[in-house]
This record gives sequence, structure tokens and C-alpha cells, in this order.
Amino acid sequence: MRKAVCLLSGGLDSATSTACAVRDGFEVYALSFDYGQRHQVELHAAERVAHQLGVAGHKTIRIDLRSFGGSALTDEIDVPKGRQTGEMSHGIPITYVPARNTVFLSIALAWAEALGAADIFLGVNAVDYSGYPDCRPEYIEAFEKMANLATKAGVEGSSRFTIHTPLIRLSKADIIRLGTSMGVDYGLTHSCYDPVGGSPCGECDSCLLREAGFAEAGLKDPLAQAR
Repeated sequence: MRKAVCLLSGGLDSATSTACAVRDGFEVYALSFDYGQRHQVELHAAERVAHQLGVAGHKTIRIDLRSFGGSALTDEIDVPKGRQTGEMSHGIPITYVPARNTVFLSIALAWAEALGAADIFLGVNAVDYSGYPDCRPEYIEAFEKMANLATKAGVEGSSRFTIHTPLIRLSKADIIRLGTSMGVDYGLTHSCYDPVGGSPCGECDSCLLREAGFAEAGLKDPLAQAR
């Protein structure tokens, strides 16, 4: 089996992306980050999802992005609530964490090279997203090119790194349908940016996109049912 490193935040998208790697026959090594985010409850969700999907290994790396701040997820800045879909896709929101995906992918690349893996899975999508610049296809293509220029494995030709983004062209509803077809238990996941006592707020961009996705897919959100 080929090995793959999968970025697993514990959210709906990353759970589905990781399930895609399992479906495709990879030996999966899940990677999560405790980066000082206000929604650290997602790390417990990542553990649950990793267990359900039967990954070969799961690491949680600590990085203090809170020391930089600059985001509502890592600083004392209010998380936007109650926004319409049009507002979410206009401009780069305050929930953007400076260079987060670049930091995460770089560490995933390091682990992949150490494991002898050539494949990295990331659950970004460019359809129902909140305007983040590091979720776009051109960014992923640029990082993949860099990965093959900046590593021993890439330079010597022992590996050709590929960044897999199986969800990048899918809507949130399509992602939910796909994950459901693969048996992903979305009741184990967590999407909220600003949870209250571990429960989703139901009003932040991530909660609203999740709610709309399940509604469009014609399915019940197991988290909403549990609440």
C-alpha cells in the first residue's frame, strides 16, 4: 500500500478528504494541529474521525500561531455571525489565519518525506468556501511545484509529490453526499469556529455553510439532531 499524509482538522471537509484517501487504498497517516485556535474541540473530533476511518497513524502537532494573532480564530477578535452566503464569499474574512495552509502543508510535506510517502490529501474546496486565498487551485498547484523543488526526494527523483484535493470542485452538498456514500459519520465531526461549551454556535460562517450543505443534500445533520 502507498502511504499518504492527510490533513485532518476534525471538520466535515477534512474528514471527507481523509475518507477519500482510505477509499483509494492508501495507508493513511492523519495529521492534526493544535495551533492555538479558539475551537480546540475540533482536535477531539479529529481523534474520533481518525479512529472511525482506521488510519495507520495520527499525530497532533503543536504550533503557537496565537503568538502572531491576526485572525478571529487566534486572537481576541469577534467571530462574524449571521452572515449571508454572498457576504461570506466577498473578500477575505477575519477568520483567515495568516499562511495557515502553507504552514500545515509544509509540515505535512516533511512527515511525508520522512515516511517515504509521495501523496498528501487536503480537504480544501473552492466552491462553498469563505474567501480564503490558500484554498484556491492555483495555490495548490504552486505548493505542489515547490514541494518537488525543495525536497531531497523531489530533487533526487525518488518521489514525485502530489497534493490531492478531492473536494476542490465540489459544493458543500456534494461533499456531504460523497462522504455519506463512503460511510463517514458526520456526527463525529466539528465545524464551528466559536463553540459554546463544546457545542456549535449555529451562527458563524462555518456553521451556516454546514447547515446549508446538509439542507441542499436533503440529509439530516447528525450534530443538529444530537442538539
